[in-house]
Amino acid sequence: MSWNASTKRFLSIAGVVLLVDIVTKQWILALIFEPPRILEVTPFFNLAPVWNPGVSFGVLAGNPLLVKIAVPLLALAVIWWLWRQLPSLGRWQQLAAGLISGGAIGNVIDRLVYGRVVDFVDLHLAGWHWPAFNVADSALSIGVVLWLYEMIAGSKNPPPDRDGETGEIS
Repeated sequence: MSWNASTKRFLSIAGVVLLVDIVTKQWILALIFEPPRILEVTPFFNLAPVWNPGVSFGVLAGNPLLVKIAVPLLALAVIWWLWRQLPSLGRWQQLAAGLISGGAIGNVIDRLVYGRVVDFVDLHLAGWHWPAFNVADSALSIGVVLWLYEMIAGSKNPPPDRDGETGEIS
């Protein structure tokens, strides 16, 4: 695959997501993980130290070998597939592919370094807590929503020309 505009866009988006994810996780590890403590930011938002041994919402937490081996391999396969699809994707799906890939890489790095994922965003209301998450999870979720929106609504932003030089994200 050539280094056309869509490839550069994809790598830039994934890189920014990965950088922000790594920086926030390192900051949070130092801030609230040692010693473990919860910081109340607003009445509905805390920074809370959570080690997630599973995948989304702790799914598969009881099967660490599967999470340690299969999840990173699956993430890398999805990233490779998204990379290969770039020339045929509309601009919003290219943006989504970058978000998904950057988020997936961020969480794969956690699994390789720590054996689990660093989560810390704790949203809550009236005693109900959304499962803790991080920047990578947010990027993945936003990317999936954008991808689905593009699939359902249809693209008003067609894929770039073969040279990849058309189609800026607006």
